[in-house]
Amino acid sequence: MPSRPLPAPPAIRVFVARERTSGASATGGFLNLRRVDLVARYPDGGESAPFSYDIATREALDAVVIAAHFVEAGVPHVYLRSSVRPPCALRPVPPAHDGALWELPAGLVEPQEDPAATAARELGEELGFAADASDMHPLGPWTFPTPGMIGERHLFYAVAVDPRARATPSEDGSALEHAAAVLAIPLSEAVDHCRTGAIRDSKTELTLRRLVEFLDTGRGGALGPA
Repeated sequence: MPSRPLPAPPAIRVFVARERTSGASATGGFLNLRRVDLVARYPDGGESAPFSYDIATREALDAVVIAAHFVEAGVPHVYLRSSVRPPCALRPVPPAHDGALWELPAGLVEPQEDPAATAARELGEELGFAADASDMHPLGPWTFPTPGMIGERHLFYAVAVDPRARATPSEDGSALEHAAAVLAIPLSEAVDHCRTGAIRDSKTELTLRRLVEFLDTGRGGALGPA
């Protein structure tokens, strides 16, 4: 039996009562801060008192996540890449973390860039595979990963690859992307690592679980060694 549709959330709308970004200190960088006073308007027509709110913004606001997969000895595999995340390494509260994570390849969609083209570009930069935008298969609808902080969307793609065709990743010149490790493991093991906490990146877990569903439907078309 199909699931019942979700009811629409209450139609609470917000509007800017006062723009205070010009006085904010965190502007001009990779991330910028928009500082505003907001007013919430409720379904009954009532309004809240103005309240302050900080919103992170970025020129390249949206991001893609790519699950590059193949079959070896009848077993679906997926590629992971190591990353260093300074906000995790610099956490001011427990638990401490060194900032090193295993993730699926991901990258920012440049303004006016087709997200599927972004995914193809990132595949080469982070894993070393050549692909076209047309090779990218959407993995379900996009999501807001941190909607209370930034309006960034994540868009998810699967792409079948041939391990024999993998070259050295071109990278993007970033200091944090240099010297990363690339790992191919069975998809089922990757999902198990999400369950145990060995993989803690939420966009990676969501994409891996969507990939399992994608391949289970028979739409994967994964490539494997002859």
